[in-house]
Amino acid sequence: MKQKLQLLAVIMTLLFSFNAKADTIKNSNLNLNNSDVRKCLLEASENDGWKLASVYLDSENKIVMIFDKANDTKVYTSKETLEL
Repeated sequence: MKQKLQLLAVIMTLLFSFNAKADTIKNSNLNLNNSDVRKCLLEASENDGWKLASVYLDSENKIVMIFDKANDTKVYTSKETLEL
């Protein structure tokens, strides 16, 4: 009986630790290939307290922009590939 209670306590602790992860919001509906869209996204995010953490091209040549705020992360991916 004592082992079952210990196992239950361990499982509950693990569940709480997994629920403590930061929120990640993903959005791929924006045309980040348009410079005006990127500029508006930067301005709106900064006004809401988000900081630009990273900008890069993924393996499909889509623009990816990552914003951080406290323990939360927003990831924006362009809906179209960038023509190089």
